[in-house]
Amino acid sequence: MHIGMIGLGRMGGNMAERLRRGGHTVVGYDRDPAISDVAGLEELVERLPAPRAVWVMVPAGEATQHTVDSLGEILEPGDVVVDGGNSHYVDDQKHGRELGAKGVGFIDCGVSGGVWGLENGYALMVGGDEENVKRLMPIFETLKPTGDFGFVHAGAVGAGHFTKMVHNGIEYGMMQAFAEGYELIEASGLVHNVPETFRSWREGTVIRSWLLDLLVRALDEDPELDDIRGYAQDSGEGRWTVQAAVDHAVPLPVITASLFARFASRQDDSPAMRVVAALRNQFGGHAVESAKGADSPGADVTPPAT
Repeated sequence: MHIGMIGLGRMGGNMAERLRRGGHTVVGYDRDPAISDVAGLEELVERLPAPRAVWVMVPAGEATQHTVDSLGEILEPGDVVVDGGNSHYVDDQKHGRELGAKGVGFIDCGVSGGVWGLENGYALMVGGDEENVKRLMPIFETLKPTGDFGFVHAGAVGAGHFTKMVHNGIEYGMMQAFAEGYELIEASGLVHNVPETFRSWREGTVIRSWLLDLLVRALDEDPELDDIRGYAQDSGEGRWTVQAAVDHAVPLPVITASLFARFASRQDDSPAMRVVAALRNQFGGHAVESAKGADSPGADVTPPAT
């Protein structure tokens, strides 16, 4: 299948490569001409056979809006746009209406997998019309992990990014629980080998998980996490999750508290926030603020097979 990929950064570039390895023809565009296949969006569209499919992997907000607006001017009825970034689901609904008025289909796709997706596949949560989703299934099948899991057609336009938003909110809570447990064990004075304690939990316990594996790796690299400042950013999806909870009157005490804990991390250098920062670096390659003034690269731990 032919597809255009707009945005060839850490995620988009790896997704394009996985698709190529799967036998698809990918025409990529990026603002960096050194990694772009074409000079601009018009040339990208010209290189794709109709009906076209274009996947957008640019930052949420203004960049995505500008890209969708530009594509709306040059695509034709029957073409489909997929937004695979971290857009707000309300924006998806707006984009779907705007493109739909021109006969262009729209799919929102929440993507999880971080720096591991190229080799292990991406978890995909999509929203859109059944016809458009069915047409893009060869692409989704190639991007997802091998096996029965890692893909869901969650509902209409907006449902994909809504479920990814909640996924990230859950992630916030899980990371915060590991972080607080680490801080308490470290502060107790009773436990003399904190990294080995967490390592022992990787088998036979109900909290064994990929996040635990990544925490063990981070502690192997820096047992006291002295090289990481206890400062954790939030991607915005945690805030959107809490706002959606308010809108729907659904109590989210754990996720809300974990979001506020990240805000607190920007005021104090806490051991718990060093764990959260280390985990974000491990699974997503997110930059951390080093206690020694140097950024840390991402990790290379393979998630367990499902």
